[in-house]
Amino acid sequence: MHCIEKIIALLDSAACRAYLGETVSQREHALQAAQLALMDNAGDTLVAAALLHDIGYWVGSGAAPHEQEGSDWLVQHFGREITEPVRLHVAAKRYLCTVDPAYLHCLSRASIFSLRLQGGSLSTDELITFELNRFHQDAIKVRRWDDRAKTPGLAVLEPLDYIPLLRRVALVR
Repeated sequence: MHCIEKIIALLDSAACRAYLGETVSQREHALQAAQLALMDNAGDTLVAAALLHDIGYWVGSGAAPHEQEGSDWLVQHFGREITEPVRLHVAAKRYLCTVDPAYLHCLSRASIFSLRLQGGSLSTDELITFELNRFHQDAIKVRRWDDRAKTPGLAVLEPLDYIPLLRRVALVR
């Protein structure tokens, strides 16, 4: 199965599960994040990163954090402009909590709970490392869409609607 077919199948199966205490499923969350990226006129690669930022939950074994497992799976099919924001979206939450204490107030309860498990605020070394990554600003954008993509019943595009976009950004067509 081609990676894009696999992604669509995952969105229609594994992603239908509950989303860690949120009021939307993982599927709804992914589609909402992508929709928010589209509404912000993001480029194709960032829309794809927003759509796929939690794919590690659907393809991962649980042996590593979901952002790492997702990035590791995606790197076989997509470039760093997609895989790095996916890999860094949790670090972006931790970063925003470190540099903007008010940011914590915009997180959902489930996201605050997971923040503790993810290590909380960044250390000085982690903050510097994050800022030195050339994709850190893109990861922050994905993070902000992630935070807002939790509205039950929001009208969004369907997974099949993203096939042309995913074809445009995939390494192998």
